[in-house]
Amino acid sequence: MKPNARKTISPDPIHLLMRRFLEHLEIELDRSPRTIENYYRSLEKFFGMAKIKHPEDITLERIRQYRIQLNRAMTDRNEPLRKSTQTYHVVVLRSFLKYLSREDIPTVPAEKIEVGKTPTRQVDFLELEEMERLLAAASGTSLRALRDRAILELFFSAGLRVSELTSLDREHVNLHKGEFSVRGKGSKLRIVFLSDAARDAIARYLDKRRDMDPALFIAVPVSKKGFVKERGSTDLRLTGRSVQRLVKRYAAKAGIVKDVHPHTLRHSFATDLLQNGADIRSVQAMLGHASITTTQIYTHVTNEHLREIHETFHAKRKKKGK
Repeated sequence: MKPNARKTISPDPIHLLMRRFLEHLEIELDRSPRTIENYYRSLEKFFGMAKIKHPEDITLERIRQYRIQLNRAMTDRNEPLRKSTQTYHVVVLRSFLKYLSREDIPTVPAEKIEVGKTPTRQVDFLELEEMERLLAAASGTSLRALRDRAILELFFSAGLRVSELTSLDREHVNLHKGEFSVRGKGSKLRIVFLSDAARDAIARYLDKRRDMDPALFIAVPVSKKGFVKERGSTDLRLTGRSVQRLVKRYAAKAGIVKDVHPHTLRHSFATDLLQNGADIRSVQAMLGHASITTTQIYTHVTNEHLREIHETFHAKRKKKGK
């Protein structure tokens, strides 16, 4: 949560309870600051729309009206709220109600609120030929080109989230072993692996570096001699926004018409593993998903693989019967 967020909370009973709930998420459940901030915003939305000041103000009817308002709400782009976003707000509310129940505070039982079915997510990923074009687009021997190639290779090799990639320090990456630990959502550690191409790309990039900044990926200011201009020990780290723009730029350069984001490369990593025979549990571990349900968005790949197996072996059976 932002430092000043809790200072602006009014002292009515429901906000005092929310503060205790958010502290419970932080201390006992070890949720990330971003998760806590999102829960805070979601509950503030509910309290405001449903006019809640006391726990007894929470009723099934007010929750129903709140969900109707969510369903009719429009985004800044004048588009309806996605079903997944609406579901997220309901899940947050249910978590809060469960906490109140655990604290013996009378309120609506969380079990009485149905979350509803979320539409299956459409996963965007790059085919192998598209991925090869994207990587080839980042060519050159300048520090910037070498950095960009290393970033793209690492995304495809390890399936990192953009926040995981930008938080890496040089000392985190073991090029000799070709594997290292990364801290993902909920501060969970997992092991990721480097392909030979990713290892070589990172090594070439680091050999070109002349600065002492600890960050693995840094902004590269214009310099006549190709050296990074010193801007302090923490200013050089590349931001997630910069990485997003970088990925989009190379996708356009490679002639890829899809809307490519860093997460597209994470999807491409998982899809490539499954297409080449990896089981979904292993992919779950490599992506750092807490639940197999999250990994099952890639069933479009496994289903296609099953169809190919069926056609191959069923065709053999038919041939033998002739």
